[in-house]
Amino acid sequence: MLSATYTNRRQQVEAYFDRTAVDAWARLTSDAPVSGIRATVRAGRDRMRRLLLEWLPEDLAGRRVLDAGCGTGSLAVEAARRGAHVVAVDVSPTLINLAKERTPVDLGGGRIDFLVGDMLDPGLGQFDHVVAMDSLIHYRSEDAVQALCRLAPRTSRSILFTFAPRTALLTVMHTAGRLFPRGDRAPSIQPTSHTHLRGALEREGWVSGLHPQRSERIDSGFYISQAMELSRS
Repeated sequence: MLSATYTNRRQQVEAYFDRTAVDAWARLTSDAPVSGIRATVRAGRDRMRRLLLEWLPEDLAGRRVLDAGCGTGSLAVEAARRGAHVVAVDVSPTLINLAKERTPVDLGGGRIDFLVGDMLDPGLGQFDHVVAMDSLIHYRSEDAVQALCRLAPRTSRSILFTFAPRTALLTVMHTAGRLFPRGDRAPSIQPTSHTHLRGALEREGWVSGLHPQRSERIDSGFYISQAMELSRS
């Protein structure tokens, strides 16, 4: 059963991305001009997406990939172009509709199924690879680890995910975010240290046989996120 803290935060994330931040998120994930601060976030997200795609096989033909928290679908499109069958799920119906509008007709040999729902839903099936880019950063580390534990038994090869590393700058930005009016606030990120996260994963038996491999941080102005790979190889 999902914890109450996970469920409550998921509802906050859905409300923010489906209503409060729709226009801003649509601009951020497009080529439209944005402010200097948002430009650093866009650049950071682009770098992180490229990194995660580099960690996936170049040939994904015949493999199922879960894009957990797919947003507007950029990563899903690139994975599909490598031949994958991508299940791209997000809690926000608005973002899923935007992703469908932006997806090109020709995806090579791959396909994408865009779905509104919870990334942890076992009904989504089994996967070779799971990618959760910046979709766990809003949850407590305990809930993020439990989310990985729920995904692992249905993942045969690797899970790629990001977390918010605990840094001085990120702490300052986290505190500054509390100064915005409540209605304008994004759901706060939950910074955690790499050591703490590894320890929590180790106590869970490295998440059903998936062990940590690569880890790399992306720093781009107001975007700070760290990727980690859990793999059976």
